[in-house]
Amino acid sequence: MGKLVVTQFISLDGVIEDPAGVEGSPHGAWSFRADAPDGLRFKLDELMAADAQLLGRATYETFAASWPQRRDAAGFAERMNSMPKYVVSSTLKAATWNNTEVIPLDKVAAVKEWHARDIIVPGSARLVHALRERGLVDEYRLIVHPVVLGSGRRLWEGGTTELELVECRAVGPHVVLQVYRPAQW
Repeated sequence: MGKLVVTQFISLDGVIEDPAGVEGSPHGAWSFRADAPDGLRFKLDELMAADAQLLGRATYETFAASWPQRRDAAGFAERMNSMPKYVVSSTLKAATWNNTEVIPLDKVAAVKEWHARDIIVPGSARLVHALRERGLVDEYRLIVHPVVLGSGRRLWEGGTTELELVECRAVGPHVVLQVYRPAQW
């Protein structure tokens, strides 16, 4: 069975909104203010090792508008475009990006059964909240950036989540990777 992995760029105060600056928020592009070459390597390795991606509708629409046209020497774009992708949405009727299927939230557990390796969930804040509430998240991979934004959509909203730290390391001069799993104590 695949492991459902939430993977996020996150500020010190827990904001995950608009890290690349493509959503038009007042404080967008904050994840690229710090040089994190090891973080970019981690993201490439993470994508190459995953079986599939699970996306919320808004993240899907952003990705589908840009990734099909991209090319890069590292193979990131080719992998993004070729791997299976599932969009959890009740409003989107059909996907336009290749290898993408629109599914309801109640089908996510089945997606985990269909894959042997990681199913990564980038961005998709509302979807992540719904997955957490249903106990479907197996791991959180957080690339923590040295910025406090003060406002914006946060990873942790409502409810209590107890986690155990399984990895913590620098992935740039000012950026830290923290990996957590739901606590089992």
